[in-house]
This record gives sequence, C-alpha cells and structure tokens, in this order.
Amino acid sequence: MIKEILYFVIVILGIPAGLFISKLCKDEIKSWRVRLIGMGIISLVLGIVVFFTGFEYKISVMISLFFVVIFCLTIVLKNQR
Repeated sequence: MIKEILYFVIVILGIPAGLFISKLCKDEIKSWRVRLIGMGIISLVLGIVVFFTGFEYKISVMISLFFVVIFCLTIVLKNQR
C-alpha cells in the first residue's frame, strides 16, 4: 500500500518539477517545444510497451517514463503562449 502511494507521489512530482523548469528557462523551451512533445510521446509509448512485457523492473521503468510524460506535458502546456 505504501509502495503504491510512493509511486503516485513520484509521478505527481512531475508537475512542480515541470513548472519550475518552465519558469527557469523560457527561451530554451520555445526552441525545444517540438522535442519535448516528441519525448513525451515516446515515453508514453515505451511505458505502454513495457507494461505488456515480462520485464523484471517494469514498475520502476513505467514510473520513470510516466514522470517524464507528466514533466514534458507540464512544460509544454505552461509555455503554450
């Protein structure tokens, strides 16, 4: 039970991390917008692929990839203007 709560907290921490990075470097994000979207999509696809495999560490890999998805999505949505 505690493990699942910790996993959820780690994924949700992608939001404040994305907000911090988007506030810290606005100029770089304008030129990296397409790359951030690409990284988010690739991470999402890889997370789904890992879910359906028999990989030994699949939970930790999926948590990491979904953190990246939330992180990139937060940065892109924050600097959409």
